Amino acid sequence: QLQLVESGGGLVQPGGSLRLSCVVSGFSLNPYYIGWFRQAPGKEREGVTCITNTGSSISYADSVKGRFTISRDNAKNTVYLQMNSLKPEDTAVYFCAAKANGCSRSRVVYRYWGQGTQVTVSS
Repeated sequence: QLQLVESGGGLVQPGGSLRLSCVVSGFSLNPYYIGWFRQAPGKEREGVTCITNTGSSISYADSVKGRFTISRDNAKNTVYLQMNSLKPEDTAVYFCAAKANGCSRSRVVYRYWGQGTQVTVSS
């Protein structure tokens, strides 16, 4: 069973930065496509970004383009989400998810999910 564990969330001031990590265990990360999602209170879970298994293709939601960067280190079985210039509207629980093929920001196509890490952007 593929397992994902997120970490790195916390409280940060507007304009600040955080780096989230998603560590995969149970199987090698190599073949999996990874997405980052977020869910704010009272809102649906939305796709933030995704990365192909080789890292050759990446997709970002317009709301984070130019501020967030996804990357992966297959040797460490870890995917990262670098978040810069954070805004209060970025406040949410952030989840990573894995699927076997195809990069997608649609939550319904992902089979494996982490438990989430809270990101709060506030002064």
